[in-house]
Order: sequence, then C-alpha cells, then structure tokens
Amino acid sequence: MTRIRWTAAAALLLSAILGGAGCATLEEAAKMGTSVAQSQGIVTGEQAKSITKVTKAVAKTFEDITPEQEHYIGRSVGAVLVNKYKPYPNGPGNDYLNLLGQTLAQASDRPETFGGYHFLILDSPEINAFAAPGGLIFVSRGMLRCCRSEDAVAAVLAHEIAHIQLRHGLQAIDKSRVTEAMTTLGAEGAKSYGGRKLADLTKVFEGSISDVTSTLVNNGYSRSFEREADAAAVTILTRVGYGPDGLVAMLTEMEKKLKPGGLDFAKTHPSPRSRIDDIERHRAGGKALAEVPARQARFRKGLGNI
Repeated sequence: MTRIRWTAAAALLLSAILGGAGCATLEEAAKMGTSVAQSQGIVTGEQAKSITKVTKAVAKTFEDITPEQEHYIGRSVGAVLVNKYKPYPNGPGNDYLNLLGQTLAQASDRPETFGGYHFLILDSPEINAFAAPGGLIFVSRGMLRCCRSEDAVAAVLAHEIAHIQLRHGLQAIDKSRVTEAMTTLGAEGAKSYGGRKLADLTKVFEGSISDVTSTLVNNGYSRSFEREADAAAVTILTRVGYGPDGLVAMLTEMEKKLKPGGLDFAKTHPSPRSRIDDIERHRAGGKALAEVPARQARFRKGLGNI
C-alpha cells in the first residue's frame, strides 16, 4: 500500500472509529476497527498497531487532560477574553474580588488548580462573568452592579468557581478536535512528525481554545450545566457561611436590568427566573441568614465605586 493510500485509509478508519464510539470507549473501538480493517486488507498489522497506539495516546490527552494542560488552555482562553474586554484597573476592587474569591474557592470541592484561582474585573457594562479552565475568573462591572451586597458578589463567584470545579469549560471542546488530532497522528503511523503535521496539531489546539471561548462568550452553557453550577454554588456558599439568598437577590436584580436580545448574560444563560426556581428547590427548608454589617462595610469599600 502506498503512503498516500495509507494516509487516506487511516483517516477514514479513524473517523469511523470515532464516529461509532464515545470518548470513553475509544480504545475498544480502535481495536475493533483495526481488526476489521486488517482482515479486509485496508491496513497491515504494523499499521493497525500504530493506530491503536495513537488512539490510546490521544484518548488520554482529550479525556484525562492534566492540570497543567488545563492551566495552559485556560490561560489562552483568558488572553482571548481580556483582548475582547479590557481589564478594569481598580486595585482595591480587584483585591477585594480576589480575597472573597480565594476564600470561596477553598470551600469548593476543587480548592487547588495547577495555576491557582485568579479573579479580575472587566471594564464592561455588559452583565456577564466567565470562568476559564484552570481557575481564571472574570466578572464585568455590569455584573457587579447587579450585586447589592457581599452575599450577592459571593454568589457570582461561587457559581463561576463551580464551573471550574465541574470542568464545564473543558467539556465545551468539540469532539471533532479528537478526530482531527487522530487523523493527523494516524497519518504519520505513530512516527515522529514535524513541519506541516505539527502545524496541523497546533490548529487543533487553537480550535479547542476557540470552542471554549465561543461557548463562554457566544453560546453559553447548557441549562443542565448552569443548574449543576448553581447547585454547587449553593453548597460552596453554605460552607463559608453565606446563604443562597445572595444568589437569588443577584438574579432578581439582573432580571430587572437584562435587555431581551442583548449580547450579554441574557444571550448565554437560562433566564434568571428559571434559575431562581431551581435554586429555591435546593434551599427548601433553609432559613435566610441575617445581613452581616462587617461584610457590607467591606463590600462598599471594595466595590463602592464600580
């Protein structure tokens, strides 16, 4: 079989393998696919081994992304976000956001990430907040203006921390990226690659960044992901001593300010009312917590001029 025929056959076979199996069964699908292909003379025994080897490596890359890999994906996503929205140069405000955010992150089920948690205010009137993989959280001035108390700010941050805890950003990566990487590596027969092939793999990485960023900015997470993040946020808030009332208050205020058809939170998230209904079910039987004067003083000092 010529090199060209092997490349085409590998691409077709790998696409077929991925098309017929979920990510959790890539290795089993590869073994089955290559076995059939080998019996039909599409690939040789050595080529079948190469495909199986590549499948295992790529499956691990996409299914078990390491904390280091998540960190660098998140940094790239963060770079795209701060290019679109300018950071807000307010030292006290950003210090306050990080103090509160770090406290909440430590109470989450994922208190540590490879690069740690970092919080930044974006100088935008849009009502929005973003959680990039690995621990980078961005909150717009417009969102913070929907917060009338520290409890409400804590609720926003807890929700975004929950997205990172649940790795929702990474799940936004289009599974077709796996197909592209498999095709590129498989065409090389699991041998060393460089030049054009390395450029192709770089494009796959760039595409993954685009997938995550597009989800955060343009499409938003699914209703189920938002529901999961709200439920986890309620748990985080409770552990620190904040009640879910702050989350409900923030969503209520947001509902008043959101404009139908807008480009911000209204476009990328379920309606505040539907989320409030879900949260009410999570806190059934719970008591509202009294406002703590010290928190309000801290809130006014940190974000009073937002």
